[in-house]
Amino acid sequence: MHSHFAHVSERLHNRRFAVANNAQGLSGAGTLFHYQVEGTAISSTYQGGRIRVGHQVGRATGADTIELLFHCLTTEGELLSGWSRGTIGVDDAGRTTLSFVWGWLSGASGGGESNYVEVAEQP
Repeated sequence: MHSHFAHVSERLHNRRFAVANNAQGLSGAGTLFHYQVEGTAISSTYQGGRIRVGHQVGRATGADTIELLFHCLTTEGELLSGWSRGTIGVDDAGRTTLSFVWGWLSGASGGGESNYVEVAEQP
């Protein structure tokens, strides 16, 4: 079973992502996500822009699919949580991409779709 999820680990572990599109969400320009993967378990931290601090925890559900729960504290002091289901892809430049459908569980209502792209390591 481990090898079935190897693509998830290869594409996410210790990689950073920036927002490419998130019209309905809080993360945006300046928000940076940093993922860790251990087996099928996924975690991340994120901050920047309107996000003071945030965390995600989830799991791989297929060779290129994941599901996550997230919570964050905004720069305005809001405490929010939600869920997301995502697909891992690769763009023409070889960078990992993430596409999510998501919704709020607490602190807000609604949801949307969002897209993220891998960013190069900072020196």
